[in-house]
Amino acid sequence: MNLTVKKPIFAESASILVNSASKYPGKILIKKDHWVIDAKSLLGLLALSLQPDQVVEFDFEGEVDEGFINEIVEAGLFKK
Repeated sequence: MNLTVKKPIFAESASILVNSASKYPGKILIKKDHWVIDAKSLLGLLALSLQPDQVVEFDFEGEVDEGFINEIVEAGLFKK
């Protein structure tokens, strides 16, 4: 699933995303360009340096977890 970054993903916003991802047992991957990181990795997420209007792909082990997607969209981090 592709989402667009709504605000820069640094310190606090990165922590919110990692904490949201950690609530779910399955693997959540974030893909940007040649990078593929685990959404539960704060260091990996910071390395992506996500900026507004960038499009990133979220891949899930198994089915897309709408609960996670809804959480990060409602937190104002991404838009569908």
